[in-house]
Amino acid sequence: MGKIDNSRRARKKPTAAKAAGPAAARGARMTDVARLAEVSIMTVSRALRHPAVVDPETLKRIHGAINATGYLPNRIAGSLASQRSNIVGLVVPSLRNSLFAETVKGVADTLGADFDLMIADSGYVLDGEETAVAAFLSQRVCGIVLHNTKHTPRTRGLIQSAGIPCVETGNLVRRPIDMVASFSNRKAAFEMTAFLVGKGYRRIAFVSLPLRDNDRARERQSGYLQALKQFGLPVDRRIVLESTPGLRGGAHALIELMKVRPKIEAVFLTGDVLATGALLEANRNGWLVPDTIAIAGSDDNELQECVSPALTSLRFPRYDIGCTAASMLLNRISGNLPAAHIVDLGFQIIPRQST
Repeated sequence: MGKIDNSRRARKKPTAAKAAGPAAARGARMTDVARLAEVSIMTVSRALRHPAVVDPETLKRIHGAINATGYLPNRIAGSLASQRSNIVGLVVPSLRNSLFAETVKGVADTLGADFDLMIADSGYVLDGEETAVAAFLSQRVCGIVLHNTKHTPRTRGLIQSAGIPCVETGNLVRRPIDMVASFSNRKAAFEMTAFLVGKGYRRIAFVSLPLRDNDRARERQSGYLQALKQFGLPVDRRIVLESTPGLRGGAHALIELMKVRPKIEAVFLTGDVLATGALLEANRNGWLVPDTIAIAGSDDNELQECVSPALTSLRFPRYDIGCTAASMLLNRISGNLPAAHIVDLGFQIIPRQST
């Protein structure tokens, strides 16, 4: 009867290539990472969620194993127990409008690597925002940032029922859903109109985007009208316009305003693109700025500084608004109360040659 050899062959550590092969074929799992890094699944999970508490050498091996296997953490599955993910939802009125980019950047920079940012475009309509919010909540987002401060009743109800932190950024409102970090559109428009009055202009026109579903545009128009009243200037509704977005919108608005008699002396357009479109149209028609018509805009950026003549504008701290909104969310997510529920980050008037 033959002897049975009970000796064990020396076990070899799996190489990255061998470990990654089966994992790559079926989709890498956390067990593959743990096996290659020679740690427990719990340690891998801890390294992904709270890397600061894991030994640096162990963390290095785990990251090496993640790279070798191609493992991607399933964050939605990981949120099932807590009923929350580490995803923050952000809704802006338009992804085509560059002025929202700074706010997005501020939010993303402040959230850092521990949170993912999901962005939706509402299309300047409240129903679009409602759809986006419902989609975010189905993904168990841990917080929401909304540019709008006007919402459908269902949007408000969904967020309040979910019990997650929410920051609004488009306007300084007294009664936010939860928190707000912004500036006063009404005060900004009032101050720009007062600035133009101080420069000696009396026939001052006003152009904004459509007021429907846009509380920011409505607040700016209110600020303009309030300034006219305070300085004893008459309101001529023929020179208070709502315009379509874009350069053409600003150009067409100026053409219509220049037909009105008595002639206007200045125009305040509440948008960077609108104001630039008006300036280009004035240059095209030989209307000297500011001699024939003074032009002021808002949402100051590099373009308004570089056109000729350079545009007087309102500057809003959009990057700081994004950073502040994200910080307020993070405080609430971590269980801390924010220092304030309403944060006013203000604005600046930037005088240039166009006025």
